Amino acid sequence: MARLRIAPTHSNLLRIREALELAREGYEILDKKREVLTTELMHMAHDAAVLQERVWELLAEAYRALEMARLSMGRERLEWAALSAFSRETVEVRVKPHSVMGVVIPTVEAHGAPPEMPYGLGETTIALDEAVACFRRVLAEIPVLSETMTTVWRLARELQKTQRRVNALQYIFIPQYEETVAFIESALEEREREETFRLKRIKSRVVQPAVGPAMREYEQPYRDISGGKSPIYRDIGGGKPTSHEFG
Repeated sequence: MARLRIAPTHSNLLRIREALELAREGYEILDKKREVLTTELMHMAHDAAVLQERVWELLAEAYRALEMARLSMGRERLEWAALSAFSRETVEVRVKPHSVMGVVIPTVEAHGAPPEMPYGLGETTIALDEAVACFRRVLAEIPVLSETMTTVWRLARELQKTQRRVNALQYIFIPQYEETVAFIESALEEREREETFRLKRIKSRVVQPAVGPAMREYEQPYRDISGGKSPIYRDIGGGKPTSHEFG
């Protein structure tokens, strides 16, 4: 994993360490959320499969009863009976949202029911009554089925998003931050070692004693008071004073 291209400084080290800690905390939270969503989704998916199978069976039974009513009554009479079943009384549906691990899930509540016998008994058969009863049972299961299927769909979508985030943190951001922190720490340690070596070298040069031959001191030449022009040199390093006259 390639590290971040930033300068190896103490401020960047502190900033990347803070980002790494935040990424690890986010990973733990998202991992727990993923586990909860997975468990909830498994339960809801099982319930949705059972409920959907039951609704499909009720629908199949209702359509079979409707087909028997059409055969016994005829298509025209069945259509007239269906038109006479129109009523203003209907089922009122209310949707109340609630949150599960940050996922908005609807709660569907159905109130009311269609009329029991919206058509006359003179020109209808018992097959039509059976078909109406079957469709009423299907209508009672529709709100629960819609709530369960919507919940499963939203949980699955949220689980997919959470899984992508967990993978991004686990395989991209956290390794990248760790490698960047290791690089900056190594660079700072190397720089500190070089600085320590340089200071020791400078210190050793400052305190090192001077080594070399003894130096001799000489007096400055002076002119004789008596008017002579011969300079006098005196050896201070050792021996007796000597005088030489020139000219």
